[in-house]
Amino acid sequence: MSGGSQSSLREGREAAAVARPLRWAGLSVAGLLLGGLLACSNDPYPQADADRKVYYTALREAPRTLDPAEAYNVTAHAITGNVYDTLLEYHYLKRPYTLIPGLAEAVPEAEPQPDGGVIYRFRLREGLLFAPDPAFALGGEGRTTREVVAADVAFQLMRLADPEENSPVVDPFSNIAGFREFQQALVAAREADPELASLPPHEQYARVGGIEGVRVLGSHDLEIALSGPYPQILYWFALEFSTPVPWEAVAWYDGVTRDRFDDHPVGTGPYRLTEYDKQFRVILEANPNWYGVQNPEWKAPGAVYPSEGEPGDAEAGLLPPDVVGQPLPFIERIEFRREKESIPTFNKFLQGYYDASGIVKESFDKIVQNDRLSPEMAERGIELSKSIKPTIFYLGVNMNDELLGHPAGERGRLLRQAISHAVDEEQWIELFVNGRGIPAQSPVPPGLFGYEPEYENPARVYDPDRARKLLAEAGYPEGIDPETGKPLRINFDSYATSSAQLLQEQFIADALRAVGLDVRIDATTYNQFQGKVQDGRYQMFFWGWSADYPDPENFYFLLTCDMRRAESGGPNYTNFCDPEFDELFARMRVRDNDEERLAVMREMRELLERERPWIEIHHPETYGLTHAWLKHRKSFGISFPMTKYQDLDVAKRAELRRAWNEPITWPAWALAGVAIAVVVPGIRTFFRERQ
Repeated sequence: MSGGSQSSLREGREAAAVARPLRWAGLSVAGLLLGGLLACSNDPYPQADADRKVYYTALREAPRTLDPAEAYNVTAHAITGNVYDTLLEYHYLKRPYTLIPGLAEAVPEAEPQPDGGVIYRFRLREGLLFAPDPAFALGGEGRTTREVVAADVAFQLMRLADPEENSPVVDPFSNIAGFREFQQALVAAREADPELASLPPHEQYARVGGIEGVRVLGSHDLEIALSGPYPQILYWFALEFSTPVPWEAVAWYDGVTRDRFDDHPVGTGPYRLTEYDKQFRVILEANPNWYGVQNPEWKAPGAVYPSEGEPGDAEAGLLPPDVVGQPLPFIERIEFRREKESIPTFNKFLQGYYDASGIVKESFDKIVQNDRLSPEMAERGIELSKSIKPTIFYLGVNMNDELLGHPAGERGRLLRQAISHAVDEEQWIELFVNGRGIPAQSPVPPGLFGYEPEYENPARVYDPDRARKLLAEAGYPEGIDPETGKPLRINFDSYATSSAQLLQEQFIADALRAVGLDVRIDATTYNQFQGKVQDGRYQMFFWGWSADYPDPENFYFLLTCDMRRAESGGPNYTNFCDPEFDELFARMRVRDNDEERLAVMREMRELLERERPWIEIHHPETYGLTHAWLKHRKSFGISFPMTKYQDLDVAKRAELRRAWNEPITWPAWALAGVAIAVVVPGIRTFFRERQ
């Protein structure tokens, strides 16, 4: 073979050697790019959880506290209501709301006493356990739990009386005999012996001697003695305020470790807190120690799916035969994701990444058409539920204010009445909640005793001319302050943090400006607003209240003298105080639902219509959306989480998520082609230069 032929052969082999890595390099780069792009997903959850029954929901803001002695808002209740079980609870399906046994074996009957007092006897179920927690090592090395006993309920009730806990529910629990006396004795003991405060709370309480009306009769028997009739006390034993709390948890987290008890609940509920990142997510896992899991044979009312409900529940699919009587919970994990904005949150629901949602105002007309779910949403299997919430929103007046409140006498009363006639609540409802609500005629919302659907509040008739006439009677003709010759200046104090909230308050301000008043909105943060309320530096505000329990007392107590924010730190933000109202309230609160109670409530309503500490706006109607995979969900109205009764079809969820979130692949193919066109010549040049 000639030298030229050998050279050509050698060059050919070298060219082929270069070409092979070029081809493989190009294909590898393209494959990596394509594979990476195709693997991209907007799914925010780990693939490992795809087959688990995890309920995903949004959390707008982190609760200030999870301590059951203090937590008193809807956000905290979504967590504490799942973590802490109570002696009593509510039937999931029945309406009107009906109490059923929880940790207690039965709902107790009132036992009137010769001295006018009333006794309720509770017997706790035997074998109840707290959720696993290292705090129980204080009771013995290696312990992670222990049995729940009656003394744990007594300990929590003493925590409610402890002034250092600053519980917002001291007033209703003060119906327990000796409650206030224990509170006073505790304060006196700490003042007499400064070293007492350094002891764990349970030791301090033991030295003081406990609450007279809270009697631990045995390991599982508890007697609650009231100083007089107060039927609503049973509702308070269905709230976490009265949940059993282990002394070990309070001593451990507020004394031994850096964690705080108000961020580390240790309860008896169907779920337990396993992750608490206030800025990112909160995770609740099914509690392996829950009595429904440990003792399914009990068939306890609060631990199995109900077998009956109200009319229409069976037709709505809420009583499926294969679910009735089955042990709870069905969902094994609840994950709250922190979401600050409503529109992105709602979009994630539409993608299938949240299991249930409300409807944002901006999308309402596309979601609901002719008061029904739009065809597009119905085709996706989304379901719509509607219910009037036992909630009221109102415009409040600080009755300690010298211009608007009690100090202004008749002049202030006429001014408040004028404000009441100046605001069109029906237009407010239409503009800001898409008509989802009804005008409020009194503090009592639908679904509670004393609500009269045909009644119209004469003080809430929208009548600007009447408002101007009342202003003139108050000494402010056309809204002019005679001392300045200018429109009367009123501050509207706001904690609005969103443009939507500010628009709502701007509407109210504009309505008052239309009758001649000079209303200025002073918007601050929520914490700053609370500081102003605490100091009394406010005039008007917009507020809301949701029922804790289904009784009118839960709304009227917000206007009693004892609950004044300025005096007791209570939830009476208006600081309204009227001896006649308090006398009527005292009569109303101790009666069962009868004609006499209704007559007293009508007198209270008439008094408030004259005094106007509240200008009622509306009772909201909730429109809830749920995906097809979330099963047997019923709107409860009161802010009690009922997640344990719901179930998930995770296979259907995964299928629909994939269908709704298919990746767009043509850009990946195009980019892969560009990569080959760009990368391969570069590699070829590299090898050529090396030659």
